[in-house]
Amino acid sequence: MVTEMNQQSRPLPDGRWAMSMCWHDLLFMHWPVHVDVLRPLIPPELALDTFDRQAWIGVVPFRMSGVRPRYVPTLPWMSAFPELNVRTYVTIEDKPGVWFFSLDAANPLAVWIGRWTFHLPYYAARMSLMEVNGRFQYDSTRTHRKAPPANFVGRYRPIGDVYCAEKGTIDYFLTDRYCLYTSDRTGRIWCGDIHHRPWPLQPAEAETQSNTMTAPLGIDLPKTAPLLHFAERLDVVAWALKQVGTGHEP
Repeated sequence: MVTEMNQQSRPLPDGRWAMSMCWHDLLFMHWPVHVDVLRPLIPPELALDTFDRQAWIGVVPFRMSGVRPRYVPTLPWMSAFPELNVRTYVTIEDKPGVWFFSLDAANPLAVWIGRWTFHLPYYAARMSLMEVNGRFQYDSTRTHRKAPPANFVGRYRPIGDVYCAEKGTIDYFLTDRYCLYTSDRTGRIWCGDIHHRPWPLQPAEAETQSNTMTAPLGIDLPKTAPLLHFAERLDVVAWALKQVGTGHEP
C-alpha cells in the first residue's frame, strides 16, 4: 500500500509506519476565523497558519475502516467507526500540520488509545453515518463523561468531479497537511507524521441541522456558508509520535 501511495505522493518519513487506516465519505467544512480568536487556544510553540491573513477552523465528519497497528489484522470491534474532528492549522520549524481541538469517535477503545497513547483530545460519542440516495446523513452526540456537550447533525454530498488541489490555493492550504501536532499533560509538543496520496477532492454541498462542535471552545461560527470539500476515500499510514525538537518517542 505504501509503495502505491509513493508513486504519486511525497517522500516517506523516517522509520517504519505504525498504523494504517482508510478514511471514507469525508466532508471538510471550513470557516475563516480571526487570528485573535484561535491564538489563545494554541500552544505558544506553534505558529498559527493563516491564508490571506485569516485563520481557519474546520469541522470534519467521516468514517474510518481498516484501522490497525502494523503487523496486526483488522478487528471487527476496533477497526471501523465514525469520527468527527474540529481542527485548525499550525506550523513549527517550517513543517505545516493539523492541530485538533477535539476528535469524537464511536469506539470507546479508540477513544482510550487516542487519549493515552497519542495525547489527542478524543471524546466518546453516539454516532451514525448513512448514505441515502447519494447523500450522507451524519449524526453525532458527544457522550463522554464530564466532557462539554457537542453535537452535529447534517447531510452532505459531492457535486462535482474529483481533482487535486493546486499549490497556493485555499484548497491546498486546508488539505495538504502530512502531520498532526498535539501536546501532553506536561505541555510538551509532539508530532505525528502521516502519508497518503494527494487528496481526491470534490466540491460539495451540505445542509446542517445542528452544529455545536465549536461551542466548547467558546467559538461562534460565522453566519456565512462554510467552504466545503468532499473526499470519497483515502488510504493512510501513520507514524508513532515524536517529541518536537528532540526526536524521542513516547
